[in-house]
Amino acid sequence: MAVIAVYNIKGGVGKTATSVNLAYLSANSGKKTLLCDMDPQGSASYYFRIKPAKKFTADKLLKGGKVLMRNIRGTDYPELDLLPADFTYRNLDLALDDFKKSTQRINKILQPVTGEYDHVFLDCPPNITLLSENIFHAADILLIPFIPTTLSLLSFQKLLDFFKKSGIDRKKLYLFFSMVEKRKKMHLDMMTRFSGRKRVLRQSIPFLADVEKMGIYRKPVLEITPKSPASRSYHIMWNELEDILADR
Repeated sequence: MAVIAVYNIKGGVGKTATSVNLAYLSANSGKKTLLCDMDPQGSASYYFRIKPAKKFTADKLLKGGKVLMRNIRGTDYPELDLLPADFTYRNLDLALDDFKKSTQRINKILQPVTGEYDHVFLDCPPNITLLSENIFHAADILLIPFIPTTLSLLSFQKLLDFFKKSGIDRKKLYLFFSMVEKRKKMHLDMMTRFSGRKRVLRQSIPFLADVEKMGIYRKPVLEITPKSPASRSYHIMWNELEDILADR
């Protein structure tokens, strides 16, 4: 089983759209796939029209085991399941403080799904918190959506510094350019700056209205406009990610 977390310190960079579409493509390729919505906003859950059970809270999530397994829901798409988020997830950092080796708790609660799924995607909330650190340890690959601007570079450097200080393997980190507008010189210049670097995906995701329509239709963009440039971009990115997973 491979755990792929989509994460950025910043919000509004395309994390959820990436998580939803890559999980959809993973399932569409025949891999049994679980998408875990870790963000209290519950955007990934919203896209799939799934709500958590009323009694499924942050505390229940951290207990893991059978409680977690009972709260996984099937989606409308074959091979794709979802663990929906609850608004109590906003308290996950406080709840994690109650556990010994709290930076390893998410890794532990994912163990029961190891034999059930080929790929587990984590749609992560922003900021560097105790929950984030748990996710860093649990993930095999950490995908970083990067809007090609100076502030994004600053945030990414802070993440690299945190990994170095924490002793977490920085080889988990894979960056890709998100919400790209090629008419902007800054975007082109920043992408050129990173061109050819290790662990920078070749495929970028354009800033297009088709991706924003996911909120209207509550479907992956590949279901809404399968032949659009956005859908093609996610397809190519998924192929690239498959190669990375195969190499690991």
